[in-house]
Amino acid sequence: MDLRLYTIFVGFFSVVYAQRTPTISYISQEQIKDIGGTVELECSVQYAQDYPVLWMKVDRNRQVDPLPISTGSSLIIRDSRFALRYDTASSTYTLQIKDIQETDAGFYQCQVIIGLNNKITAEVDLQVRRPPVISDNSTRSLVVSEGQAVRLECYAGGYPAPRVSWRRENNAILPTGGSIYRGNVLKISRIGKEDRGTYYCVAENGVGKGARRNIAVEVEFPPVITVPRPRLGQALQYDMDLECHVEAYPPPAITWLKDETVLSNNQHYSISHFATADEFTDTTRVITIEKRQYGKYQCKAANKLGEAREEVELFETIIPVCPPACGQAYGGDAAEISTSMALILISTI
Repeated sequence: MDLRLYTIFVGFFSVVYAQRTPTISYISQEQIKDIGGTVELECSVQYAQDYPVLWMKVDRNRQVDPLPISTGSSLIIRDSRFALRYDTASSTYTLQIKDIQETDAGFYQCQVIIGLNNKITAEVDLQVRRPPVISDNSTRSLVVSEGQAVRLECYAGGYPAPRVSWRRENNAILPTGGSIYRGNVLKISRIGKEDRGTYYCVAENGVGKGARRNIAVEVEFPPVITVPRPRLGQALQYDMDLECHVEAYPPPAITWLKDETVLSNNQHYSISHFATADEFTDTTRVITIEKRQYGKYQCKAANKLGEAREEVELFETIIPVCPPACGQAYGGDAAEISTSMALILISTI
């Protein structure tokens, strides 16, 4: 071959070789790690000897400027958890992160800077397992009227994505049927008073103990009265208890009437109210009964949604009925909110 032609041929291929564009030949696949663990991210490049190679931390939502971590074989970031290795044989830059924190999650980008407005990039996604956290846009509590349609919502963050389930206090049956419902939204097409109480939103993803939110559901409904003993007999000059049970929300005003006259505390009657849970029990004690105190009594309960009345009849007997004629006192623990007990003591002057 002519020497001059050979020189041109070799020179041509030398220029072509020198102008080969750098490439990223390998980047680590997605990494999923636990908090406190260690990860190594690898980036292999070719034809990049004369070009800057950088590792950058990139915000997952692209709302924050990328953070430079290293350039070439040197770290930029001053954090003892980070380390960088460069293998000349494979042209591989290995970024190591120890004691991984939740904030380390995101995209790590390997960049080869070719020019002012020209670069090649490849990314690896670092996912950090995080325990569930229930979001603020989840339902906290609810007050609804009986018969309404209801949506209880529960959303949770974490990685892997948490699974959300619903339960009721004491494993009571859910309005949807069964003791557990899985999904972010629990729908009750027509809520009833029996559906009131505490609901649990539980988020789990296998990391940590999971998260739980207690959601109080109050159902407003008009009073419903039941009378366990509608007719009661007692002898003259002995005591007798008259009872009525009331369910209502909001808590009702409860009164006792005889012959359409409201009974109040005086020398003939002593009225007290007791409460447990969210059902109300009114007990009227008639003391040392005389003739005019026989007859029909009314238990009346009213709230903003309506009122109800039920009758209890007291009639005369010859033989005293025990209790309470035997001297046993009526007792009960007083509570603040749902079951109200009105105790009426009726005595002679």
